[in-house]
Amino acid sequence: MHPMDMMVTDYNCEYLGLSRLCLMESAGKSLAEEVGKIAVYTFSKPVKVLIFTGSGGNGGDGFVAARYLLNRGYDVDIYMLKDNIHSSEAKTNFEILQNMKPRLSRLNIYNLKTLDDINNCEVAKNKDLDFIIVDGLLGTGIKGELQTNIRRAIEIINESSGIKISVDVPSGMDPLTGSIDDLAVVPDYTISFHKIKTGVRNADEEVVGGLVTADIGIPFEAEYFVNYGDFLRLKNRKSSSHKGNNGRLLIVGGNKDYSGAPAIAGMAAIGAGADLVYVASPEKSAQAIKSTSPDLIVKSLEGDMLSLNHAEDIIDLAENVDAILIGPGSGIDDDTSKLFNVLVTKIKKPIVLDADALKQVEISLIKNREDIVLTPHIFEFKSFFKVENDLKLDIDSYDFNKVDENITEFQQIVRKIKGSVVVKGQYDLILSGTKFRINKSGNPGMTVGGTGDALAGITTGLLAQGLNAFDSSCLGVFINGLAGEEAFNEKGNGFSATDLVSHIGSVIKNGLC
Repeated sequence: MHPMDMMVTDYNCEYLGLSRLCLMESAGKSLAEEVGKIAVYTFSKPVKVLIFTGSGGNGGDGFVAARYLLNRGYDVDIYMLKDNIHSSEAKTNFEILQNMKPRLSRLNIYNLKTLDDINNCEVAKNKDLDFIIVDGLLGTGIKGELQTNIRRAIEIINESSGIKISVDVPSGMDPLTGSIDDLAVVPDYTISFHKIKTGVRNADEEVVGGLVTADIGIPFEAEYFVNYGDFLRLKNRKSSSHKGNNGRLLIVGGNKDYSGAPAIAGMAAIGAGADLVYVASPEKSAQAIKSTSPDLIVKSLEGDMLSLNHAEDIIDLAENVDAILIGPGSGIDDDTSKLFNVLVTKIKKPIVLDADALKQVEISLIKNREDIVLTPHIFEFKSFFKVENDLKLDIDSYDFNKVDENITEFQQIVRKIKGSVVVKGQYDLILSGTKFRINKSGNPGMTVGGTGDALAGITTGLLAQGLNAFDSSCLGVFINGLAGEEAFNEKGNGFSATDLVSHIGSVIKNGLC
């Protein structure tokens, strides 16, 4: 499992009512059970357990494990290399150990602040003793050079003859790639919770030892429902970034009768954090879009409808952006169809196809593109994929078989392409290959015109900021639904797409807190 996916899943457990403190308790108990099994399997006598901790959540798993190991009769020493614990759950569990005073169990806690402290600890001076060493130093892994104290602790762990157990990822290893830039703990076992990290799975056995996966009670739903944890995917902006560094995008849409859709999509993209939004539109709609908002950079194209004559201008504009949205308000016309099919063939940037583009782009031209997002409602979905049966999106149920059958049906259809598809409904279904997620944000008021254009704009804005097609689709539909909820709270069912768009920025700000 990708480390970011695991972090997102952990956070999303909270929105099912399962706290991260509960998860840490479960992880620590599982860790203690695995340590106990390894101790019985390896040694014929009682041994001391040494737990090395850093500032993160894996140290917290060690603090919890210490309690369970003490109850099983083990002597436990905790070696803390950091006293500034970042994880609030880890801090809570450390405080429990501190509160155990007068001490009635065989627990010692050592604060190793200096190199001398590390070099003089028991495991450094008695390398040949039978210990079980738990590595909870850098559970999320690391890139680049290690801090001096951490590096020395890893050396001491590796030099010891004790049995070494890493929590989640051997400290010093990149959890995504399995690469080691400096030095890493070489464990006899690596214990992962819920699912094995991608880098650990791909690494050679010599550097990760035996792999153990412990179930800590995370339900499938925490993985598959989109929720606030998904905001972790949004990269923090650098304070030194300049205009355009955080995403430029182009919207191709509008005609003589429709200017609202591209304008709503453009404002939604700005709300989602994109720096520069260009709109390429025919003359009359271009004029209307300019008057709607001075924040959009509008390129006026000759004529009443988008046509093949505009291909060169649009392809030139696409050179300077990070993502493109095609379709809002474009209308349906033979020449517009030709243009759209040329654009998806020639433009090699991530593309979102929405509204009228879904009725005019040939599936054969985009089927091998992983960087394409489609955002259809059920009728557009059936039309695009040429589905002739009475397919419905119907997953609001406690019946596993019904939900499973419905999702499987959509998966089989979407397998025809490599891109991502958002099927809009009461609950939105996001699909890509065998992957799927479900979004439950939003409300009945979102049937109002323009909310789909806002979704397309947000999704394109996220693509332009570097998220991949699937993550942009998932987070885009979640943000759109949250903004709809805020608009409903303010105005009731009478809210408009413009009202929704006005809440996008604050929804994202709250999500990142």
